[in-house]
Amino acid sequence: MGIHHSSTDYYTSGSRSRNGGETPRSSPGSIGDRDAGWWRRAVLYEVYLRSFADSDGDGVGDLTGLRQHLPALAELGVDALWITPFYPSPMADHGYDVADHRDVDPLFGGLADLDALLADAAEAGLAVLVDLVPNHSSSVHPAFQAALAAPPGGPERELYIFRDGRGPDGSEPPNNWMSVFGGPAWTRVPDGQWYLHLFDTGQPDWNWDHPAVRADHEATLRFWLDRGVDGFRIDVSHGLVKDGELRDNPPGPVLDDSGFREEGEPRVWDQDGVHEIYRTWRAITDEYTARDGRPRVLIGETWVRDPARLARYVRPDELHLTFSFSLLTAPWSASAWRTVIDTERMALAAVGAPATWVLANHDVVRPVTRYGGGEV
Repeated sequence: MGIHHSSTDYYTSGSRSRNGGETPRSSPGSIGDRDAGWWRRAVLYEVYLRSFADSDGDGVGDLTGLRQHLPALAELGVDALWITPFYPSPMADHGYDVADHRDVDPLFGGLADLDALLADAAEAGLAVLVDLVPNHSSSVHPAFQAALAAPPGGPERELYIFRDGRGPDGSEPPNNWMSVFGGPAWTRVPDGQWYLHLFDTGQPDWNWDHPAVRADHEATLRFWLDRGVDGFRIDVSHGLVKDGELRDNPPGPVLDDSGFREEGEPRVWDQDGVHEIYRTWRAITDEYTARDGRPRVLIGETWVRDPARLARYVRPDELHLTFSFSLLTAPWSASAWRTVIDTERMALAAVGAPATWVLANHDVVRPVTRYGGGEV
């Protein structure tokens, strides 16, 4: 999550280059021809939907615009598309504040447009992964509105993380956790309680200890799988489960903006309990794969610096892939890149997973600016 300001980027799975080394990657062809391990060698193309292609002239990219350009993407050699959120949203964070996880915002079209896109993509041999946002909802989500209307201690509040404040009058946040966007990760409501939001105040965090939250997200997975998606890019995949006691993070230096926060905020990120969730989700995608032989894929946006900890997310019964963000923070040096690549490949090989290298995405400055100041 973060500031979104670009439209498209490549991600590659596996260790070989696009144009050399080992055996050249072959196009997957139609869905029926796609082999079981296609995702290990795939080129995934991020489509930042609102700035990709505008079909109706309203200044915002949409599903029909993307649909019109599928042949060009296939011609580029792309295997799969990751489409950023298109769900109903007040757009406090460019769609990552989701008000309804099972519909399409009119800004981008409707469910019929999504169905048509999936059909055309399948014909073009392109897999489609949609962006799943499970860490939080929008503050206008009906469940959160019900929580706000409920009294402290009401069952509606249990779906989110509401707590009393500290201090004699409860006027201080429940703990010292900070929002990724700056400031405390807690906002106080009129009755005096506070709710947790690791991102914007309009993005309250779900309580993943509640069985109803887990069941609802499993229903969301099935909703989109039933419509024909090939899998999911999972937003903030390392953040769903929090420290059970909501203990303070240890004091330390101000965190940088690299994206890796688990070392300075060990009570918030990369909690062991998240792996149970992904084992459940993997069982669901494996169920759909077994029905028709078409592999469904789970890929995590996992900002975890330690390669050994990162590899735990892609054990054989969890996610298929997880983004490898380490190159985003490596200096522009051949030896530094070699060290990062070798270390991460070794850790991932121990669990039988390929690396998915990231050089840019919608959260970071483009490579030409990061490495050359835009001039070289």
